[in-house]
Amino acid sequence: MLSAFRSALATPDLRRKILFTLGIIAIYRVGAALPSPGVSYPNVKKCIEGVQTEGITQLLNLFSGGALLQLSVFALGIMPYITASIIIQLLTVVIPRFEQLKKEGQAGQGKLTQYTRYLTIALAVLQATGIVAMANGDQLFGNCPDDVIPNGSTFTLIVIVTTMTAGTAVIMWFGELITERGIGNGMSLLMFVNIAARIPFEGKTILDNQGGVTFAVVCVFALLIIASVVFVEQGQRRIPVQYAKRMIGRRMYGGTSTYLPLKVNQAGVIPVIFASSLLYLPDLITKLVGTESGSWWNQFVANHLTKQSSWVHIAVYFGLIIFFTYFYITITFNVTERADEMKKFGGFIPGIRPGRSTSDYLSFVLSRITLPGSLYLGTIAVLPNFFLDITAEGQNQNFPFGGTAVLIMVGVGLDTVKQIESQLMQRNYEGFLK
Repeated sequence: MLSAFRSALATPDLRRKILFTLGIIAIYRVGAALPSPGVSYPNVKKCIEGVQTEGITQLLNLFSGGALLQLSVFALGIMPYITASIIIQLLTVVIPRFEQLKKEGQAGQGKLTQYTRYLTIALAVLQATGIVAMANGDQLFGNCPDDVIPNGSTFTLIVIVTTMTAGTAVIMWFGELITERGIGNGMSLLMFVNIAARIPFEGKTILDNQGGVTFAVVCVFALLIIASVVFVEQGQRRIPVQYAKRMIGRRMYGGTSTYLPLKVNQAGVIPVIFASSLLYLPDLITKLVGTESGSWWNQFVANHLTKQSSWVHIAVYFGLIIFFTYFYITITFNVTERADEMKKFGGFIPGIRPGRSTSDYLSFVLSRITLPGSLYLGTIAVLPNFFLDITAEGQNQNFPFGGTAVLIMVGVGLDTVKQIESQLMQRNYEGFLK
């Protein structure tokens, strides 16, 4: 592996891409620590020390690398872009115009990308407005005695919202720059950096609160989780596909054998994000509506839906992940379109007739492979909930080596290593994976 790193840095264009990516990441982390104008950073630091994040705030703070609670320029992180991308992807199934653009190739994809950018800015404005309103109304940091926004005038709040929205636009630009001129998928890498930035803080919390023995046990357990996730993420079902020979002009095409890969985790981390957002929606609605704190609904939400160590929370979370895994795969992987594409280009699965029979066969295999994939996603996602009492004395804290964090980090890490691997193999170097 060290020789592969040496080969990557010794290649001028590959070294330039790697250094460019690292430079963008460094600038991004500086912006994540830069407070927005009108925010009192000393007061923010005092309030952060006693705050316990929970609900949707915890999820957003994780994806922003801790920048959300600091009310920094990049406080929103990459989450608005991810949400916009998911919405546009789902709308391609519902809106015929979007479906047509998806089939038009690069030109249509450029249009969809432009719509995603517009929707990202709109979501950033809404999200920034909600966060600033919660910070100004003492709902983001609990009962903090210091004002994080000393001058709570309308003009100051508009400036902060505008700054955070502009920060989201800059993050989106950074991600596209990394994708075009760097290594790996830019948006995924920025999310990877955000989550990785929280691991030292979470590890230090465990070490200070529980001691070295517990910290060592957590580290060993983390390695086992990461190894298991890498193993499952690499697993796939390869369906053989044979292409018939075709004569076009004077040249013979086809006659080759290939395979259609169906991953065990075909949906990725999207079902976990869907389930987390939907599960914390009652808590968000309760805060916005402002119902009485002693009502039965508030007690149920606080004790069973928001409290991550509750068995009701774990069961509902696990069930939602399984449901959204099937739902997302059904939308994104259209077996009928895939069967029609194979038939159009003269491809067929040995022993299966082209057309409807191929579609039914792909649907059967996909449903069989989705079940273990959904169970795997649900298990990894709810696993940290059993260790909350160990890591944070029963408080709602994010376990640093499980759930959404490890799924994203392992997935992005594998994808980036594979891209560097392909770059090295093109130059006849040995890669990381042998």
